[in-house]
Amino acid sequence: MRPFSYQRATDPDMAVQALGAATAANNPLTQAAAQPLAGGTTLIDLMKLDVMRPAALVDISPLASGWSAIESKADGLRLGALAKMSDVAAHAEIQRNYPVIANSLNLAASAQLRNMATLGGNVMQRTRCSYFRDVSYENCNKRSPGSGCAAMDGVNRMHAVLGTSDQCIAAYPGDFAQALIALDAMVEITGRSGMRTMPFADLHKAPGKTPDIETTLQPGELISAFSIPGRWPRSLYLKARDRQSYEFALSSAAVALDVQDGTIRDARVALGGVATVPWRAREAEMLLKGQKFDDGLAQRVADAAFADAKGRQHNSFKIALGKRVVARALQQAVTMEVRS
Repeated sequence: MRPFSYQRATDPDMAVQALGAATAANNPLTQAAAQPLAGGTTLIDLMKLDVMRPAALVDISPLASGWSAIESKADGLRLGALAKMSDVAAHAEIQRNYPVIANSLNLAASAQLRNMATLGGNVMQRTRCSYFRDVSYENCNKRSPGSGCAAMDGVNRMHAVLGTSDQCIAAYPGDFAQALIALDAMVEITGRSGMRTMPFADLHKAPGKTPDIETTLQPGELISAFSIPGRWPRSLYLKARDRQSYEFALSSAAVALDVQDGTIRDARVALGGVATVPWRAREAEMLLKGQKFDDGLAQRVADAAFADAKGRQHNSFKIALGKRVVARALQQAVTMEVRS
C-alpha cells in the first residue's frame, strides 16, 4: 500500500471541503487524490491491490451521528447513508414493509462485512472484474482509459450482458442498489453548494465511451441519505450465485408488486449481476400491470427483461439463468405472505 495522509472530518462541511479541494475537476471521482473513508470494506482492498491510489483519506465516520438514522413513516422510508448494512437489514419496519431491502442486504457479503459496511459505501462499490482489480493487466478502460478491455476476449463469465459498450463489460456488483432502483428511491447528496436530491436511477452511469466515469456525483459531493416513497410489503430479492454465502450474484432480481383482488396494479423489476449498472427492467414491468398472474405471464416478463441482452463466450448462460431468476422471483412475490 502506498503512503497516504489521514484526516478526520467532524462535520459535513469539513468533509466536503477536504474532498473537494483535492479533486481535480477533470478527474473521475474514483481517481481523485482524496477519498472518503467510512466502513472501508471496499476502499482499503483496492488500495492494497494498488488499483486506487489516493494521497489522502478523509474519515467521514464521525458524521454517522447525523447520517445513520432509519426513519420509517406512513409516506415512506429514509435511510442515512452511514447506517450499517446489518442494522438496516435487522430493522423490524424494513423487514415488514420493505422486505426487498432487508433481503438484498442480508444476501450481501458476510456478516462481518455487513457489520462494518455502510449503505452509501455499498452503492458506490466498484466492480469485481478481475482485469480491473489486477494491475498486471494493462488493458482496462475503467482503470486506464483508452487502454482497451481485456475482458472482451478474456475470461468473462462474471461480466455483464446488459448495458455494455465496446469499451467495458464489467458488471455492477452490488445487491442493495437493485432494491433502491426498483422502489424509485431518491438519493440525497451533500456538497459545497448544499444539499440536492435526484433519482437513484440517475446516480450510476453506463460505461459508454467513458467507463472510468461511474457516477454523476460532482467533486466534493457525498451521499448523505436515501429515501423511498410508499410501502412495498410484497417485495423480495432473489439471488443466484455459485455458493450460498459470501458470493456475488450471477443473476439476481428485485421484485415489488401491488396486488389487489388478484390483479397486479403496479410492478417493479430490477436486475443484478447481469448489467453494468443497477438495472430497471421497465418494459418488462409494463407487461405485468393490470394482469392476473400466471406462469405464462412470468415467462413473458422474463423474456422482455433480457430482450436486449448480449452474451459473450463465457457469460451467455446468464441470459437463460436471469430469465429463470426473474420468473421465480415473480412467482414467490405473488404467493408470499404479507406481514401486517
